[in-house]
Amino acid sequence: MATKFVFFTGGVVSGLGKGISASSLAAIMEAHGYSATMLKIDPYVNVDPGTMSPFQHGEVFVTDDGAETDLDLGHYERFTSASMGKKNNFTTGKIYQTVIEKERRGDYLGKTVQVIPHITDEIKDGIRALGGDVDFVMVEIGGTVGDIESLPFLEAIRQFRTEAGRGNVLNVHLTLVPYIKGSGELKTKPTQHSVKGLLQIGIQPDILLCRCDRPLPQDLRDKIALFCNVESRAVIPAQDADTIYDVPLKLAAEGFDEIVLELLNLPKGQRDLSRWRGVVDATRAAKEEVSVGIVGKYVDLADSYKSLNEALIHGGLANGVKTNLVFIDSEDLEGSGYPGELFEVDAILVPGGFGKRGIEGMIRAIEFARGHKIPFFGICLGLQTAIVEFARNVCGLAGAHSTEFVSQPPYKVIYKMRELVGVDQMGGTMRLGKYPCRLTPGCKAWDMYGSDEVWERHRHRYEVNPEYVRLFEEKGLVVSGKSPDRMFVEVIELPDHPWFLACQFHPEFKSRPYDPHPIFKSFIGAAVEYRSRRLAEGAADEEAVEVAGEAEAEVKEVVEAVEESVKEPLEA
Repeated sequence: MATKFVFFTGGVVSGLGKGISASSLAAIMEAHGYSATMLKIDPYVNVDPGTMSPFQHGEVFVTDDGAETDLDLGHYERFTSASMGKKNNFTTGKIYQTVIEKERRGDYLGKTVQVIPHITDEIKDGIRALGGDVDFVMVEIGGTVGDIESLPFLEAIRQFRTEAGRGNVLNVHLTLVPYIKGSGELKTKPTQHSVKGLLQIGIQPDILLCRCDRPLPQDLRDKIALFCNVESRAVIPAQDADTIYDVPLKLAAEGFDEIVLELLNLPKGQRDLSRWRGVVDATRAAKEEVSVGIVGKYVDLADSYKSLNEALIHGGLANGVKTNLVFIDSEDLEGSGYPGELFEVDAILVPGGFGKRGIEGMIRAIEFARGHKIPFFGICLGLQTAIVEFARNVCGLAGAHSTEFVSQPPYKVIYKMRELVGVDQMGGTMRLGKYPCRLTPGCKAWDMYGSDEVWERHRHRYEVNPEYVRLFEEKGLVVSGKSPDRMFVEVIELPDHPWFLACQFHPEFKSRPYDPHPIFKSFIGAAVEYRSRRLAEGAADEEAVEVAGEAEAEVKEVVEAVEESVKEPLEA
């Protein structure tokens, strides 16, 4: 069959969930037996998100082929069986860069290069490049209808529909139907105006997804359909869900997939959503809880660690528990004391990041976890700060540091990767993408994977200095994972600790709700064991206090009895 293209646009406000909606439709199509891939188009001028602050853009998701992409690609992979790559995300900056390079080479043969047709043609070529081998391509257009920067993309998809034919393309528009508390009403006018904006561009949406926080009555669906020129059944409520993994089930229950297949002239067939019912049932069935303290630099924006947050939740599902995420700003640990949250969590995790801010706080958190035997997991920068902490506090290398933060420390235990020395350009110059790691049989990491070699995704430009590895091992550190050429330290462990592991790669990028990553599964399992011990010790302490109190009361009664017996003869 010819590849079908479904375009997702958004109106009224940003952040309504276009990525989750597109991912959910792809998941439902896979449940029907179709194959799907996805594309995120971002209207900003950056070539990619790699150099953007997490506070501006959230997490940078890394693909197998080394692309630094929008965090929505993480949703795409978690909801589908597809693997994303460089072709699955492009930006205004990337499109213009490509067109300018063609112009400089003379590819346009002296023509005047313009937004239409040259920019829009490049956009359409990027969309078509994903077709052919799959049944569906879901395309998410970033931003909101009415934004100036998204106009070339909207014009491109308008042209695309004309060229591909109506039976091969659908336009899905996600809007907001807000509830006005003062009047006690859901309002449809924002949706009407959003669709009007699309119509002015020349795009008639086929399906409307109406984001709302409560049920959308049929009379309002009929009203939206009338004013927006769509069928009433094509007005699909997208009501808030208690877990994002329930969204495919909710949209399927509203018949979203049925109208998509009908409009694209495809057979409906049977769909099997049991995988997603299993995930949602496991999420709601979890009664016990564990708390994981995430000690990081970007904790003020949870989306900075989106894949990490989800991977921890997946680890909880694998252990039948709910994972509570406790975000702790690493700068808060740079004083003399410790935040109270550190004493209350069941595990501590130090994630990736860049820059000097908050580094000493991360090192103190690792020292706390090591000293108090709390399960600890370090990722990327978390491994490097764990090496610094071990070098300083176990090996006695005072002032040991990374050259990322101190140019000439007395002990360079972490330094810039040798092939990057002299490379000052920031974008795309790291060790990016999927690389192999050889594990040592019998170590904790090997037990988790059950394999001698694994492939994981990387994003770093600094590495462990191999000159210090022998000293670290003499002091008890185990390097349980290395690159096949023995050049890079990939995984470290402490055997005398209940659960202490750090890795240079990013395992969170490969975790899925129905297939949790083995490291996160083991890490949350260790948190469950630690919590059980802590509660048991707390109960024992309470019992001891209670017994001591009872004994004290008995002694007091005896003393009072003796005093009374002595007192009576004296009175006589």
